[in-house]
Amino acid sequence: MKARVHITLKNGVLDPQGAAIRHALGTLGFDGVENVRQGKVIELDLAEGTTEATVNDMCEKLLANTVIESYSVELA
Repeated sequence: MKARVHITLKNGVLDPQGAAIRHALGTLGFDGVENVRQGKVIELDLAEGTTEATVNDMCEKLLANTVIESYSVELA
């Protein structure tokens, strides 16, 4: 089984990497971009029987900093 964890900064948390990306896009002539929020994706290969609750526990304890980040889990 596979899980994909999408991690993004919570609203209101400054995103300097997103700002740098937006600036670089403007420099390259892509002027229509008003805001960029940068995040990360973690892909996990899991043993059969691993539950979504277990993956959420992984996120809460290690994969995401839940003080400033939000996450969502996709199981496949």
